[in-house]
Formats: sequence, C-alpha cells, structure tokens
Amino acid sequence: MRIKDIIICAACVLTLLINACQSQVINYGNNQKTGKYFNIRGFKMYYEIYGTGKPLLMIHGNGGDISSFAGNIPYFSKKYQVIVADSRAHGKSEDLRDSLSFEMMADDYAALLDSINVKSAYVIGWSDGGINALLLAMRHPDKVIKLAATGANLWPDSTALKPEFWKSEQETFLSGKDKAFATAKEKNDWKVFLLDWNQPNIPLTALKQVKCPALIIGGDHDLINTEHTVLIAKNIPEGQLWIVPKSGHATLIEHKDEFNHKVDEFFLTPDLQ
Repeated sequence: MRIKDIIICAACVLTLLINACQSQVINYGNNQKTGKYFNIRGFKMYYEIYGTGKPLLMIHGNGGDISSFAGNIPYFSKKYQVIVADSRAHGKSEDLRDSLSFEMMADDYAALLDSINVKSAYVIGWSDGGINALLLAMRHPDKVIKLAATGANLWPDSTALKPEFWKSEQETFLSGKDKAFATAKEKNDWKVFLLDWNQPNIPLTALKQVKCPALIIGGDHDLINTEHTVLIAKNIPEGQLWIVPKSGHATLIEHKDEFNHKVDEFFLTPDLQ
C-alpha cells in the first residue's frame, strides 16, 4: 500500500473513532433517552437512571443539577443502578411555591425511590445534597443502606462555614432582602439562596438517628470548617471521616478518581455488626 493510501486509510479510521467516541458522549441532566418525570409531592421531579445493580442515589448541591455528577456516574453505573435527579426548584424540577426546606427535599427523594419501586439505596450527597442525604437517613432510615456525604453542614453560621464565605453570603442577603424580584427565575434563585442562608438547623444530637454507616467527607480547604465536618462524623453512631488533602468543596470533581474508588470501597466493605 502506498504511503498516500496509508495516510488516507489512517485518517478514515481516526475519523470513525472520533465519531464513535462523540456518539457515546452522554449529556447528563439533559438525556432524552433516559430522562423522565414523576409527579411527586406537588411538583414534577426530573430524574435519570444509568446502569444496573444495587441502587445508588446521587443528590446534588445548591444551584446544581444532575450534571454535577458527570464525572462520577460513568464509574458507578458499571456496577450500580445510578439514580440521579434534579432537586425541587433546581434544574428541570420546577417548583413555583415560595417555601423550600431540606426536610421537604429529603422527603422528595424518599418519594422518588418509592415511585420507581426502590426499597433502599446507597446514597452520595454533595454539599446541600450531603445535608439531604443525612436527613433522608434520619427521616427515612429504611431507605438508606449506606451514605457518603461530602461538604455538608448542620447549621448556617460562621462556626460551620468558613467565615469569609459566610461574610459573602451575608452581603448577598443584605443586598437582596428588600428587592422585589420580577421574574420567575429571580424569585426561584432567591428562594434557593435563602435555603442555605437560613438552613439547615440540625442539632448534633439528632445525628444519633442516622443508623446506617456514613462516610463524612470534606476537603482540607473546604467551604465547610474541618472542625464542623469532624463533629458530624463523630456524632453519627457508625460515622467515618475522610478529609481529602489538597481539596476544596468539590472533592468529587477535584479528586474524581480517588473519590469514586474510596466511596465505592466504603459501600462494598461489609458491616462489622
């Protein structure tokens, strides 16, 4: 075969490979092939499911959506049935009511599992999703096999959050508290912001209600104070702690491979009891 023909042939093969790879790219959070809605507790909750195996529910953070887990779904869907949803008032899960609470959202996820006939699941929660994971285990203990919560907090002040971050949140609150928001998006964005400004309000003693094994995770320079993350782990009967070195709030993104393997290992390790 002539050099020219070899080059042409190689170019064709490369093109086919590129096209094949592109065709396999999944738009998590906007996947028409798997995306569905369920009418849950007064709103339409958008969700997607990937893979087969034991159920694994992933819960995103404030202002996020399903796409937050784009670096984690491919790994876990090889051995779990991964269930991802847009929380109430986030992403495609629109909610026009003016109230929003973490307890409400935890109950939403319990209802979603019921709607898809999942009795119990492993749970991964990031940031607000970590708070929801803890509350799901507290309010619906039969629904959670084990949970991994990264970047969660129990209350919204500067003892839980880094003082500089809390200060920026305070400035946002003061600048917006007297505004009259005109559009639906502005109203929703403010409602979602207020969720984190006013909540959660979970006493340490309430963590005794988390009966399942729980891996509590934080970055060593997270938005959540390390001391606060340690308190959460210590007050859960079967709590374990992992402070990720050289990581901020987005442990599951900044250290994707290590996060995936560590959490998977935690899920697969048999209980000592």
